[in-house]
Amino acid sequence: MAPDYALLARQLEALLDSRDWLTNSAQTCAFLMQELPELNWAGFYLQREPEMLCLGPFQGKPACHPIPFTRGVCGAAARSRLTQRIDDVHAVADHIACDAASRAELVIPIVVEDRLWGVLDLDSPVAGRFSEQDQAGIEALVAVFVERSNLALPA
Repeated sequence: MAPDYALLARQLEALLDSRDWLTNSAQTCAFLMQELPELNWAGFYLQREPEMLCLGPFQGKPACHPIPFTRGVCGAAARSRLTQRIDDVHAVADHIACDAASRAELVIPIVVEDRLWGVLDLDSPVAGRFSEQDQAGIEALVAVFVERSNLALPA
């Protein structure tokens, strides 16, 4: 049974009672790990330097850092600014394997004022874990995070 993403969005709105992006990103990761089944990693990678993603708040095993835009599923999401939904990461030639148990991945780019702020990365040990419905629901949760957070970019 698919999660009730409308309910999760309302719960996340209530949880994110600070405008602080750091607090809200940590809370969002914990919320996603608690509420979504079959995840083994949930976290943010931030663009803090050109063409590079730096590890941000996350839940799960220690993660890879940094990730260039030229490599992996997170890099593809950052480069294209399009959500990447991968059923089997082992079929992706340049996949960056932080946790060998991960099979499926969903990466949602976060764009603020037409600039990439970062990405939300979700991993699952279950191949094919993320459906189109999951993608739409999690993109809606990311929209809640963006709306509730001060994601000001440096000049």
